[in-house]
Amino acid sequence: MRGVRGFVLEVGFVEFVQPLRSLASIDRMKKVLRQRNIRDYTLFILGIYTGLRISDLLKLKVEDVSFRLGPKLVIRDQLALRERKTGKAKIIILNKEARSALRSFLNKRSPQGSDPIFVSKKPGEGHEPKPIGRWQAHHILNQAAREAGIRDRIGTHTLRKTFGYHSYRKGVDLTMLQKILNHSSPAVTLAYIGFTQDEINDVYIKLRY
Repeated sequence: MRGVRGFVLEVGFVEFVQPLRSLASIDRMKKVLRQRNIRDYTLFILGIYTGLRISDLLKLKVEDVSFRLGPKLVIRDQLALRERKTGKAKIIILNKEARSALRSFLNKRSPQGSDPIFVSKKPGEGHEPKPIGRWQAHHILNQAAREAGIRDRIGTHTLRKTFGYHSYRKGVDLTMLQKILNHSSPAVTLAYIGFTQDEINDVYIKLRY
């Protein structure tokens, strides 16, 4: 089966997408997703604040981010996982906004610990809960972006790229960001982040001694 950029191919899912470069566009996405579906809003928040690949986000279970204390569901301060692509163990701190989104979402559901966080409305075989698929996540983000007036190519990789882009803009060392994203070199990380030529030009224009 032939495909185009951003759509499903026989060999997998390929995306050539951009980060959300402006804080205003991030805020508009948050607003649209919060109004539409708290599950989708939570997916967006976790994506832009953890930098996880979509394959790792969708496989997360409730017990990865929470535990029961009597009848109360307590959100963890961090999550530990092994990345599907690299096989590397990783510990990620959950910031206040991520924990708040998880708390609001999971307390509405009263889920089991083994349930996927981002559960699909369609059950799996045996009627057990199953996570939404990557294509569904792609559709959710694209639709929200259009409603938010964003015209750049948006997809599931946008979440991870947004994390990288704004981390670097806020002064995170490139070598550290390379390690967080598990890239092979700083050059790969810079290319992945997706700085535009206009932003590169600004370096020359604003430089003063």
